[in-house]
Amino acid sequence: MPGIDESLLEAMRLPGARGAAVVDWISGLALGAVGDAPGGDLEAAAAETAELARLATESGALAPAGGDVDGASGKEPPVQDLIITNTDSYHLLRFVTTTFDSTVFLHLWLDRAEGNLALARIRLAEMADRLVLG
Repeated sequence: MPGIDESLLEAMRLPGARGAAVVDWISGLALGAVGDAPGGDLEAAAAETAELARLATESGALAPAGGDVDGASGKEPPVQDLIITNTDSYHLLRFVTTTFDSTVFLHLWLDRAEGNLALARIRLAEMADRLVLG
């Protein structure tokens, strides 16, 4: 089971990957990062994406249809991933489910011309499932 560094390197092998990070959405801190940071500032990118993640997970409007905010296990965030699209890139935030409180997500920054959003979403979900934090 890969740790943070191995997962980030795997993410960077995806076509069009510009950068990747593992971020704690409570503190806004990057637990690890590789490649470029959106806007050139890793700390700012982590804090800003953490704010988006926090808003999505705490939003009642985005909760599952059954209203189960904590998921079946009681530890799953109510949102699996977020996709932000702009003119030249995609940002994919995939929440990591853990046995303890899940406050971590993977952030993948993809070049829009070279990246494959569908493939990246599938692979990032697989990486999140295998990621070992500790």
